[in-house]
Amino acid sequence: MTSTPAPQVPELLVLPTMGEVEQSPDGSPLDGSLIEVILVPVAGSGEKEQLAALAFTSVPLLVEAMGEHQPWVIIPTSEIEETLRGSGAQSVLIDPQVADGEEDSAHD
Repeated sequence: MTSTPAPQVPELLVLPTMGEVEQSPDGSPLDGSLIEVILVPVAGSGEKEQLAALAFTSVPLLVEAMGEHQPWVIIPTSEIEETLRGSGAQSVLIDPQVADGEEDSAHD
């Protein structure tokens, strides 16, 4: 019998934001900064739509998916739930593949 190792949870996640966020040198938001994350509709249980926040495991993956001009912040994974509280996000999509043209609409 073989077992599949559990996926490793990254220590930090990179969240694309709707606008620039004041950051410390390590990319984390300054205390008190408002973080407006990007939410996308996804099919939930029973085909009912729910909102999901986007997150990436590295800045290069975010840039590859959304472009170099996409604003972002780095958040410890342990703080994601608190960061997203009140945003309307019901889940988090990690390292999503953004469809062609979607990255342009994220900046409008």
